[in-house]
Amino acid sequence: MVEVMAIPMEEVLENNEVETDKEATEISVQFVSEGGEAPFPPFEVPKDITPAKLLLVLKAFLSDEDEKNRPYLFFVNNQEVSSTLADTLKFQLVDYESTLQVVYQPQAVFRVRGVSRCTSSLSGHGEPVVTALFSPDGRHLASGSGDKTVRFWDITTETPQHLCKGHVNWVLAISWSPDGKLLASGDKAGHVIIWDPVTGKARGKVLTGHKQWITSLAWEPLHLSKGISRRVASASKDGDVRVWDVVTGQCVRSMTGHTASVTCLRWGGGGLIYSASQDRTIKVWRAADGVLCRTLQGHGHWVNVLALNTDYVMRTGAWDPKDAKIVHDDKQMEAEKLCTLAERRYQDVLKVVGEEILVSGSDDFTLFLWKPSSEKTSFSRLTGHQQLVNDVKFSPDARLIASCSFDKSLRLWCGKTGRFLATFRGHVQAVYQLAWSADSRLLVSASADSTLKLWSVETKKLHTDLPGHGDEVYTVDWSPDGQRVVSGAKDKLLRIWRN
Repeated sequence: MVEVMAIPMEEVLENNEVETDKEATEISVQFVSEGGEAPFPPFEVPKDITPAKLLLVLKAFLSDEDEKNRPYLFFVNNQEVSSTLADTLKFQLVDYESTLQVVYQPQAVFRVRGVSRCTSSLSGHGEPVVTALFSPDGRHLASGSGDKTVRFWDITTETPQHLCKGHVNWVLAISWSPDGKLLASGDKAGHVIIWDPVTGKARGKVLTGHKQWITSLAWEPLHLSKGISRRVASASKDGDVRVWDVVTGQCVRSMTGHTASVTCLRWGGGGLIYSASQDRTIKVWRAADGVLCRTLQGHGHWVNVLALNTDYVMRTGAWDPKDAKIVHDDKQMEAEKLCTLAERRYQDVLKVVGEEILVSGSDDFTLFLWKPSSEKTSFSRLTGHQQLVNDVKFSPDARLIASCSFDKSLRLWCGKTGRFLATFRGHVQAVYQLAWSADSRLLVSASADSTLKLWSVETKKLHTDLPGHGDEVYTVDWSPDGQRVVSGAKDKLLRIWRN
């Protein structure tokens, strides 16, 4: 007779639990690119795997040396894996029987250090500084003021360089050509003047034709202009959009159709011009012949601002922020090469984003996302601001959108879907303008509370408080080479901020 040994039920259950726990500690994952491709086979990983270890696994799959040296972020169902995979999945419905998709998103290979101190306070303007902008390569700085002048500043010594007189009223808008060789400025009298930053002299005659003040200026992108910037578009309170040839000084075409003031202008990389207006519409024009392609409707109040996900790459033209140097060589590139480089950079961004997307911000407290080259209805409505939207900008890598408002806050959104990501609070008065660092990791904002604030996109928190101005700060810009931030205020001063 064979003796059967009885095993206690507790031990059976305990063994089963051990096996179940073992199964539950691992999960099958599949790396997926931003475009939706799955170039590598699925594999098993521990559920408590960290982003650092996911990066090691990804690098083992990657073959290109440049891609291996790049930092990456990882997402599961649009949520970033910040501590461990298990923590990310904690509040998600996940089928552990099937393979989990982990999206890997490349980040900038360079890192911009946050500015922390004011190195110069530049005086010279006799009225509030309305606008200030760095050139596409960050080597020149221009500002426009209520004193009817445009000023160029020497970046290396942080001193005045040229005082440009010619306007008969407040200078309200300035814009650098994407090759960095010209600056356009528009004033309250409706005049546009083109300046040479090297000499500080006006190029050609004053461009007249608008009946009321200039609200916005936009240059033709470098890859469309064959490497030589010669066409600029202007928008005015008179409701017109005009395209100028700066070489001949002629108005090439006038586009009328808005029934109220045009507030903002963007010249897209596909040859379309977008104009936002107080008539609550956005119009899409074909730059080649001035034909109205479509009218985008949806906002319930004035449309204040527009931004394209390709804005940054078109602003910097042929110049890549990752090639920034402290000491510059002054080699001049041929127009053809500039055009080729600008085209390549533009196409590289399109590969990531798929197509040109437009975001609009309005007095109705909302933002809309549009695919303006193909559709006339918005595909996402971004709500959350409690007052009118003042400024909106896509990050340089086109993956994020930042907006600021009279409600004293900034908001962060997904650049593809418009999904809300974070709110930045800290200002105690209206936020007027914002600017991105070239690596898309930091944001700086200017406010009526006389301060600038630096925000970290990675931590979603305040990075640095930058007090110093004596009154409302109207304008802020971050140089594309990452070295400096400039701010202009009602106290008539420009301040340069560095790390």
